[in-house]
Amino acid sequence: MKERIVLLSIIVSLLILLYFFQNNMNTPCAFMTILIFMAVYTAYMQIAFKHRVRKQRKNPVEKNYNYQPFISIMIPAHNEADVIEQTVENISSVDYPKYEIIVIDDRSTDETYNVLEKLGQKYPKLKYFSRTKDAFPGKSAVLNDALKIAKGEAILVFDADARIKPNFIKELVPALEPEQIGAVQARKVIINREQNFLTRCQDNEMAVDTHFQVGRDAVKGAVELRGNGELIKRKALENVGGWNIYTITDDLDLSTRLQIKGWDVRFCPEVCVYEEGVPSYIPLLKQRRRWIEGSIRRYLEHFSEVLTSNDMSLRVSLDMTAYITEFILPVWMVSEVAIQSYRFIKDDQNWILSSMALSTLMCCFFIVALFYSLRKYVKLKPLDNLKQSVETSIYIVVLWFPLAIFIIFKIIFMKNNLDWGKTKHGTTNQTLNKPSANTGLDENKAEELIKL
Repeated sequence: MKERIVLLSIIVSLLILLYFFQNNMNTPCAFMTILIFMAVYTAYMQIAFKHRVRKQRKNPVEKNYNYQPFISIMIPAHNEADVIEQTVENISSVDYPKYEIIVIDDRSTDETYNVLEKLGQKYPKLKYFSRTKDAFPGKSAVLNDALKIAKGEAILVFDADARIKPNFIKELVPALEPEQIGAVQARKVIINREQNFLTRCQDNEMAVDTHFQVGRDAVKGAVELRGNGELIKRKALENVGGWNIYTITDDLDLSTRLQIKGWDVRFCPEVCVYEEGVPSYIPLLKQRRRWIEGSIRRYLEHFSEVLTSNDMSLRVSLDMTAYITEFILPVWMVSEVAIQSYRFIKDDQNWILSSMALSTLMCCFFIVALFYSLRKYVKLKPLDNLKQSVETSIYIVVLWFPLAIFIIFKIIFMKNNLDWGKTKHGTTNQTLNKPSANTGLDENKAEELIKL
């Protein structure tokens, strides 16, 4: 009920604001205000990032590889018999002296547990257990159960399809050393990028997410955990009471609760975790539906704490507020275009052309962000970069806009059923340790993938 009241209040306030612009001034001014704000904030993040790079070049800060806390690696596995053996083998080859691997068979109905029994005989650092059929469902509950037997000073969480390089932990751990750092997130990369159009767009989506995460990290903003490849200080995790079992996005919810308590979350773009992209539209739709719903609900659930927290920094609070617009914007744009179209049909005074033009301009903003991200992180050739930037922008609009509007409707009018919508792994016909031909990857990145 709390979530419905908060969201309904936000939507009503938005419509009142829209009505004010509609009746008291040129309505495109509202869009222009948002565009200017987005452009200024993006420029601010970019300047902060460039400043950090120049500062590090002048006064390089070497990583403290002597900081080696004991790491508990947790891998929840629900019906993951197709991939869990390769994942354990890959992670067991990590070049780090102090770790344990805990794989949790979460009520699987396939051969997951039998595979784990065989692996347990081969890998002495592997622990595994099976949750009972009546156990509370969800990744958060799984991780909380594993935390009870974990010995680690820090917890490293992987999805069941994760792939890493041997130096992953060695390179990621130093970022967790400062006292105020509660968690660190590695960069996510889609390993089957060139399987089809959808997986390519997902990798491009990860690239632009990396771009904004790097920017948020540069301004010490509200960096978010991404579930796969997240390293959490145990002290910080216990400070917030572990994972929230009533959320469908454990990573995003944990990010917000850590920041409310004053913990910093950092992002390491130079350390990559590789995962399988979703090759089919319906499963992808279900996955993104869960991501969007979980993200919106965590903001609504922790709305009052964000406003009243004495521990959260002003930078994090402002950054978090800025990113809430990514969910409000689709409703605003659709409402504005619908109202102007209605006025156009009724032959009333309208700003339909201006509204359409500004909507197009907003799309161009994302195309530019994608172009920059793909140039930096995927290393595409200019023409191919432009083509994929446009394609991925259309993909994002077609996928995210309708889903965001639907989820807002669902939260207000429908029951919260905690539908996690598990993503099936092992669906690609490509091997997970070798890239396909004609990937468009630069040679260094392709070499990294081959070595996995």
